[in-house]
Amino acid sequence: MSSASIGARLDRLPITRLHRKVFGLVAVGMFFEGFDIYIAASVLGAAYKSGFSTLAENGLFISATFVGMTLGALLTGLWGDRYGRRVTYQVNLMLFGAASLASAFAPNVTTLIALRFLMGLGLGAENVVGYAIMAEFFPARVRGRWSGLTCTLVTAGLPASALLAWLLVPPFGWRVMFVLGAVGALVAWFLRRNLPESPRWLATVGRDAEADALVSSFEREAGIELPAVVPPAYSPPAPIAGDLFRAPYVARLIVGCVSLMVVNTLIYGFITWLPTFFVGQGETIARSTGYALLMAVGGPIGSALGAMSADRFGRKSTIIGAAAITILFSIFFSLSTSASITAALGLLLTIPIYVLVAALFAVYVPELFPTEFRLRGVGICNAAGRFASIIVPLFVAPIFTEYGVGGVLTMMVAALFVMIIVVASLGEEPERRPAEEAAVAA
Repeated sequence: MSSASIGARLDRLPITRLHRKVFGLVAVGMFFEGFDIYIAASVLGAAYKSGFSTLAENGLFISATFVGMTLGALLTGLWGDRYGRRVTYQVNLMLFGAASLASAFAPNVTTLIALRFLMGLGLGAENVVGYAIMAEFFPARVRGRWSGLTCTLVTAGLPASALLAWLLVPPFGWRVMFVLGAVGALVAWFLRRNLPESPRWLATVGRDAEADALVSSFEREAGIELPAVVPPAYSPPAPIAGDLFRAPYVARLIVGCVSLMVVNTLIYGFITWLPTFFVGQGETIARSTGYALLMAVGGPIGSALGAMSADRFGRKSTIIGAAAITILFSIFFSLSTSASITAALGLLLTIPIYVLVAALFAVYVPELFPTEFRLRGVGICNAAGRFASIIVPLFVAPIFTEYGVGGVLTMMVAALFVMIIVVASLGEEPERRPAEEAAVAA
């Protein structure tokens, strides 16, 4: 039985209880991924204030996070395509949870940085596998909505971690945040023992009976009769790993790498620097943090809009449109002279940025590659994006010092124009296309 036949059966299904179960099992782990990425700000501030770490050591902590995430994305791409989505997903979550728990008891900052690198390996893997699973289980006509909703829960980790840090760090110290992340990850690992393997992947590696049994369970749950085998509408040759660097996939690889590098530039070159920008403009730490939290609300809002827009308007239209809106609000933000108006504009600017996060990370990039090497393609794109998150912050401080927020926003706008050109010229529109049809040349 071909993976195309399995995919055709999956794409004809309505959303069932089993689909919602898969979503829930993926989403719980993804939420704690977002939660843990965003706890860095509260943990590092408290660790520095208590004398546990220095500013330079805090920088190494952040670097270790992204170096680990870069390697995690690459390794997961290889392991996930070879050994399956489910086992790779569980291993990375166990690694992240165990390292997070150990971090709560780190005797010194050197140990904490080393553990953070291990956590980064797990976090980088989570992003790659989670969205790929969503793309491979959900019908083409609605997978953008459900994948984007997963991203919304990831971004909800920002306000959740900020709120819990505000409540718990003053009385209990920064270590409690690692305990929360570890408990959440280990609970998610326990629940995800029931996560089924991707039937599309099973079919590509010749485990046809397992793939058929799994899809049949979805069909029974839907209460509809479907033929045992749905003939595919196309008969593409089975792609091999080496095809990733040949046409048409190399163009898709370029689109994915450039897009995720730009999105990470927006997040780690602007969003995470917002409190610093406000302080640099004369605001108090309390007010700057409050403004940043207000803007953080734009994360879940933008991700939800990205989820809806990707299916309604198409992937490319959503990406290019959100990039254009981001450019527009960047100009308004740089021209504002009132702190309160700047904060309001910042919220409006954050929303289209997170539309891009959802549309690219959760929906578009996982759709660019066929099942046979989807995780390798996604892993390389994510690794490129994480590399940008390591490099970009090195340029933000000197640009802000010399040119102010306007200089940083100019860097953002230039990056967005590059992405618009690349997506418009090289990008494809996979909306409603079966996941296997990524194997068909454009």
